[in-house]
Amino acid sequence: MIKFKDVSKEYVPGNPVVSNLNLEIKDGEFFVLIGPSGCGKTTMLKMINRLISLSSGFIYVRDKPISEYNIQELRWNMGYVLQQIALFPNMTVEENITTVPEMKKWSKTEMHDRVTELLESVGLEAKTYRNRKTSELSGGEQQRIGVLRALAADPDIILMDEPFSALDPVSRHNLQEDVAEMHKKWKKTIVFVTHDMQEAISLGSRIALMEKGEIVQIGTPEEIVSHPKNDFVRNFLKSGNIETAEVQVIQDMLNDGFVLPTKSEELMEVVLGTTQSVDQLILALSKNETVFIKNEQKIVIGKITNQQLMSYLAATIENRGDTE
Repeated sequence: MIKFKDVSKEYVPGNPVVSNLNLEIKDGEFFVLIGPSGCGKTTMLKMINRLISLSSGFIYVRDKPISEYNIQELRWNMGYVLQQIALFPNMTVEENITTVPEMKKWSKTEMHDRVTELLESVGLEAKTYRNRKTSELSGGEQQRIGVLRALAADPDIILMDEPFSALDPVSRHNLQEDVAEMHKKWKKTIVFVTHDMQEAISLGSRIALMEKGEIVQIGTPEEIVSHPKNDFVRNFLKSGNIETAEVQVIQDMLNDGFVLPTKSEELMEVVLGTTQSVDQLILALSKNETVFIKNEQKIVIGKITNQQLMSYLAATIENRGDTE
């Protein structure tokens, strides 16, 4: 879907912000760019829709260099969500959402139906919200409208630049769930910038950690949690309290209902005890689709899959984030 080939960006000659990047983002993937401030992640995002020009190299969308697209055509096929919501305060919710569809000459019926579909997809009643001015909405509601506006013309790609960082924890959590559900439903290719490791682990199909304009490690959340490449990655995981989930993990999963019941006739790869770390569980699950656990009496008491482990980690991270 999106391919970076030898991409660099310099604002000052000899001082690259992004250095020789090579990367491929797959069709329908939720791809997260993460790293400290100034690492080049937002520059990388803005190069995709040509808000920032490349100094060298090529970016391809569907095997075509972005420089060969009409810029309006390119951007119409890329929804864009900012931290600064940038809605039009004197316009209604419906008018904000349909900005691009109207430019693309959609009919009034098509736009009306699309607004209804989008509002209801995030739990906002269309009849109540469509004619309200955006200045009357809460911060969380405004950001929802910003996300819906990016989706309105049914683009293939959604670019999101730290869209939830200015929200309170409850609104942020709710919007993360909304975006994850919309990605699951509509299968859009999402490129998402954040500096929050908890958010990256919870949302990403794959994560790219950046430092000083270079990609340090790319992998699934499971791969990065279980096999951090270096101290930079390990420290970034610690910044999201990821390592704290490794203590008494199986017992915690039992207590919190994340262990599934099992049948005696199932073939078993058994993990003994109740204090295995996340690393040990991920290693076992890399060899088997399911691991089974025994109690101290060596009786099988349940099973764990990758889905259960990641659900547990996401819930643990969210709970810790809410209490800080």
